[in-house]
Amino acid sequence: MISVLIITKNEENDLSDCLASLRWCDDIHVLDSFSTDQTVEIAKKAGAYVTQRAFDSYASQRNAALNNIDYKHLWVLILDADERVPDSLAHELQQRVAQVQESVNGFRIRRRDYLGNSWLKHSQMTPYYIRLVRLGKARYHREVNEVLEVDGIVETVDGYFDHYPFSKGYAHWLNKHNTYSTMEAQRWLDEHQGNIEFSLQKALFSKDFSEKRYHQKGLFYKIPGRPFIKWIYLVIVRRGFLDGWAGITNATLQAIYEYFIVLKTNELLRKEHISSNLTKQ
Repeated sequence: MISVLIITKNEENDLSDCLASLRWCDDIHVLDSFSTDQTVEIAKKAGAYVTQRAFDSYASQRNAALNNIDYKHLWVLILDADERVPDSLAHELQQRVAQVQESVNGFRIRRRDYLGNSWLKHSQMTPYYIRLVRLGKARYHREVNEVLEVDGIVETVDGYFDHYPFSKGYAHWLNKHNTYSTMEAQRWLDEHQGNIEFSLQKALFSKDFSEKRYHQKGLFYKIPGRPFIKWIYLVIVRRGFLDGWAGITNATLQAIYEYFIVLKTNELLRKEHISSNLTKQ
């Protein structure tokens, strides 16, 4: 009843465990961005169908996967290689799909992030993600931390899927978020130049989860002292301290990521200001 999509690029470290958690599925597809490690071999050995496409952007890669792959089933569960699906969630998803109404085109699932063996129960920014969608009814936008838009009703599923963002080590996490922060800074500048208006009402009360998060993030980027605010929010407001050392570490890394964005945004604004002055001369 459900197909699975996994987006990969050099995921030999994580892919085997992800695929092992999907033994219940008879239609697993891997869209690979021409990995140079054993990713493709691991996927094929596990019985997954592999399609390769040169990476251009996160949103377009995922949209290409949803639109161009020949899936066996009408519903697609979207995963990353560092994520796992417990049997209890697989059972719940199949039950919900079997009973779904025509107006429902997506399901939101809670994600459990781990640092080592510690579940970051309190210190996650956003625990819910739309990951199960009806084909032809969903699309991605934004180039980083992409947002999945669904035409129709999105319901919430009981249960969790598991995520191991630090499985490749802190250096890999920092390198990845160094790249993300560059993209976030450029996105902020583009939105600033485009005079995009972010709504406090939508940020607080929108019934569309993706729209709500989009406006929250846009408004948050206008606040000074964001890295410190983010740390306080995760540690104190969300009670990340209850997650112990893992919660404090995660909050600190998230604040560092936010500081990267601040630094790079300011750098881009300085360059834009200098360029503008030179043009006027």
